[in-house]
Amino acid sequence: MNQLLAAVDLGSNSFRLVIGRVVDEGGTIQIYPVDRLKETVRLAAGLRADKTLDTSTTDFALQVLRRFGERLRSFHPERVRAVATNTFRVARNVAEFLPLAEEALGFPIEVIAGREEARLIFSGVSHSLPPSPAKRLVVDIGGGSTEFIVGRRFEPELMESLYMGCVSFSRAYFPDGIIDAHAMKQAEMAARREIEVIAKQYRKAGWQEAYGSSGTSKALGAILTESGFSESGITRRGMDKLKDKLIKAGTVERAQLAGIKPDRISVLPGGLAIMSAIFDELGLDVMRTADGALRVGVLYDLAGRDASLDKRDDTVRQFMSRYKVDRAQATRVRQTALELFKQLVPMPADEHQELTRVLGWAADLHEIGLSIAHNTYHRHSAYILEHADMPGFSRQDQALLALLALGHQGKLAKLQHLVNHHEQWIAILCLRLAAILYRRREDIAAPPIKVSVKGSSIIVKTDAAWMSAHPLTDFTLRAEESEWRKVGFTFELLEL
Repeated sequence: MNQLLAAVDLGSNSFRLVIGRVVDEGGTIQIYPVDRLKETVRLAAGLRADKTLDTSTTDFALQVLRRFGERLRSFHPERVRAVATNTFRVARNVAEFLPLAEEALGFPIEVIAGREEARLIFSGVSHSLPPSPAKRLVVDIGGGSTEFIVGRRFEPELMESLYMGCVSFSRAYFPDGIIDAHAMKQAEMAARREIEVIAKQYRKAGWQEAYGSSGTSKALGAILTESGFSESGITRRGMDKLKDKLIKAGTVERAQLAGIKPDRISVLPGGLAIMSAIFDELGLDVMRTADGALRVGVLYDLAGRDASLDKRDDTVRQFMSRYKVDRAQATRVRQTALELFKQLVPMPADEHQELTRVLGWAADLHEIGLSIAHNTYHRHSAYILEHADMPGFSRQDQALLALLALGHQGKLAKLQHLVNHHEQWIAILCLRLAAILYRRREDIAAPPIKVSVKGSSIIVKTDAAWMSAHPLTDFTLRAEESEWRKVGFTFELLEL
């Protein structure tokens, strides 16, 4: 393996693009950066009081994405992964902005959950540090959220994402860039209130090494060392000295700090307040800085997918175990659903390959709702798949999983405004037919049906003798006609 992969990190403060060369060194994957782009967008600063993004911010974000898109123009879609973080999660008009952003970039954008962001951050930091058996705490202060991870080697054990960031806190507590003791205290106390919810659990888990990743941590590390406030890394005493200097100066500009980059000036006070609160609540005295972050974790995750080590496969296996899934039944449904889908959807279109993977996972997990109740279990399955923390899965992945699980039985009309394109209807059809055929939870030598779909016309051909011997299946298949008619399809059952 020796190829280029690209990761796009759409953060609340900065948009970043990193291109890495993947090398397999004796069975160990290593990624060496070959190009980087970074632009300060301050997306979180564009959030109005009603949590919608303003037009000037989104216009600038689209300009940046077009520039990134030009750099990525020659990349195959499977070699690029773009992830969006907190501001995309909270913006109420993201549904209107996201398609424009994807068009500008030229690639799909995954809005990832906070804990998935934490997992990828820990992966990026772990791959950038020397190997160690020590348990590590990693803290990443972003523009709109802060992630806390405790883990060992490459495996996180605790992950949390809190809604506080250097951009949002700087806007809220230092709106005009004015720094005084009262504003700093208020910002620190607000951050401590957020952190105290998780502090006890994290202190109990413990760690031997603490690292800060991304812009705020690296900026603080550089300022403290170059100003002589700290000999190495981020320290409590160093931050106290920095706070005193900022309060006396009144603004970051007047403080004339050594080591500060221009793009950090407006967000330094909020980031400093959050980091001080982290030290107080978690009992830290010193924190080192790490180069790896979310974008590096995305690259390694993407390399793993390409090497058939997709983290999502591990998550599905864990969910099957956690929710006591009937594995034999899941295998029956999965195999038949995928066989039908392969017949109906042309390959190898890239988007169809991904939909095929999701269909397989949905078949594996379509019955997890039985762990809650048998009645309308498909709704429970869909709720879990949409809202649970599923490492490796984006929010879009989970929404599609939930859609397929919800649609595998019951009324189809409820899906009318959830399905985005024709192939998703076909995936739902395949999963429904497979679930119907294996309702008795018994093996079938060969599926007694053949399916064809042309436009909005569905034709299912069945073996007459087999259907005669299975009246419940016959009845259920015939009931599909009215369900599919409600969503604009014709469904014809022919016995041969």
